Amino acid sequence: MKFMLSYLKRYRWLVAACMSLKLLGTILELLIPYVLEYMIDEVAPTKRMSLVLFWGAVMLALAALTRLTNVTANRLSVKSAKSATYEIRRDLFWHSLNLSGSQTDKFGLPSLTSRMTSDSYNVQSFLQSGQALGVRAPIMLVGGIVITMTMDVGLSAILCVMAPVMLVVTVSVSLWGIPLYDRVQQSVDEIVRIMRENITGIRVVKALSKEDYERRRYGAANETMTRRERKAGVVMALPGPLMTLALNIGLTLVVIIGAIRVNNGVTKPGVILAFLTYFNMILMGVMGLNRVFMMLSKATASAKRIEAVIVQPEGLAAIPEEQAAHTEREEFIVFDHVSFRYGEVSGKPDDVTQTSAASGKMKQTKRPAPTGKSAIRGENLSSGNESAVHEGIQMSILELSFAMKKGGSLGIIGATGCGKTTVINLLMRFYDPTEGHIFVDGKDVRTYEKDDLRRKFGVVFQNDVIFAESLAENIDFGRSVDEEGIRTAAANARAQEFIEAYDDTYQHQAAIHGANLSGGQRQRVLIARALAAHPEILVLDDASSALDYKTDAALRKVIREEYRDTTTIVVAQRISSIMSLDDIIMLDEGDVIGHGTHEELMASCPKYREIYHTQMGEGR
Repeated sequence: MKFMLSYLKRYRWLVAACMSLKLLGTILELLIPYVLEYMIDEVAPTKRMSLVLFWGAVMLALAALTRLTNVTANRLSVKSAKSATYEIRRDLFWHSLNLSGSQTDKFGLPSLTSRMTSDSYNVQSFLQSGQALGVRAPIMLVGGIVITMTMDVGLSAILCVMAPVMLVVTVSVSLWGIPLYDRVQQSVDEIVRIMRENITGIRVVKALSKEDYERRRYGAANETMTRRERKAGVVMALPGPLMTLALNIGLTLVVIIGAIRVNNGVTKPGVILAFLTYFNMILMGVMGLNRVFMMLSKATASAKRIEAVIVQPEGLAAIPEEQAAHTEREEFIVFDHVSFRYGEVSGKPDDVTQTSAASGKMKQTKRPAPTGKSAIRGENLSSGNESAVHEGIQMSILELSFAMKKGGSLGIIGATGCGKTTVINLLMRFYDPTEGHIFVDGKDVRTYEKDDLRRKFGVVFQNDVIFAESLAENIDFGRSVDEEGIRTAAANARAQEFIEAYDDTYQHQAAIHGANLSGGQRQRVLIARALAAHPEILVLDDASSALDYKTDAALRKVIREEYRDTTTIVVAQRISSIMSLDDIIMLDEGDVIGHGTHEELMASCPKYREIYHTQMGEGR
């Protein structure tokens, strides 16, 4: 509740105006039955038509003012609620973008999506309707009871007995409903996860004729969600019938006791008519409170889920130089005995590594034994951890050490899931190592501000994204690259030929995920994006898998000749993509089983040699 109100507080004047108008409108509405009672019991017996018309006009004026104030208040509540929710969604999106890899793994991509959509909608619904109903309902309830007490204390006692009972039922059921709606939102996460998988993998599903299988899988998740929604709905629907029953009983008692009191001359007929109207108003007030509490239950569960993301501390914030590791080595990129296990927490910032000037070897401070889960055996890291699966989070990295000179090139090869992408994730500091240290340009990567570090990179990841924008915008990607730079990058990436074949050339609109481009075309646009800003470090993570050998070779030549000062790291499955690089690392289940040039690995690494002969079709 505090979380939602902290955003709504920024629009306190709109909220105050809304609630003031709603209060005024409700009071005016409560006066209408009172005027009616006065007309029946006091004005009508006089038989003066002028008085009847005057008080009739008063009733019409009250009704018109009530309508005007309510409509204006509702518009103000919509404006403040939408503005507050806009800021909530903005902050949620921003914090989601700034989560570290571990934090993203913890929440899961489907859960982040549903928090941005259905959870923010639940919060907006409460902020919007809660302002109006939150004033109108209790004023209707309390005001109706107070006015009836001025008319007939005996009859109003019936209401005074009924109202507390109904409020207790409403509040109790609402508190019961909060955890139920939390479980409903967890089911929404699962539904979103399955939908994302099927939308992005629709071709695979159809190619393998697995529509029935996916329908059953979705059906099971949908059934679970429906069951949880039904349970929450049944629980939250309990107060309605109970309150209606209680009020109908009270209404019956008012009619019976009122008739007796009128017959005995204790109460006037107009009072009974006013009481019946006030009973309906009180019923509306109680039902409004029930609706407020129902929305509050949903919004509270959703707000907790949104707040959990927004209050996350900045993932992998930069640390001070004095707490960082230091090296005297001159290489541009250095991995010093780096180990990493998904699900573990890296060493503390004050675990410092020092370098001996004489030997250039790094002296590692002693660290506690790792305690987190190792992903090397494929354990489940977290519930619904789709991002981990999609990013190849399966293997750990153990004792990886290498160094690269500025402008040098490194190839990383190995079987799927051996940890190749993990090396890139660590270098770009999406995660921190469990042990060891990484240096870029002589500095511990932990000392860089994220933007400063990542501005050095041009990257093409596995399964990278083409956005539903023009090809020029996809290559530029908001970096203000001029037209000539975009064309040069496209030419170097061997994308210029097919782009300029379109009638609208670089303004050609790409479909979502680049669905209107071939696999090779997508990869060439992505490579052009990586090259466009002339990065200090170029990372190509399986970026040429869809390219033919001729295009791949031409691309390697361009990078070698046109980007001599760029340090290049190529993650590949094909030996032909890396065999000409300065250095090659062969990984196997997180272990380095070969390290050297192509010729050195051919002589010393049987597994590398086996892959070479298999791919190149040469005899042994």
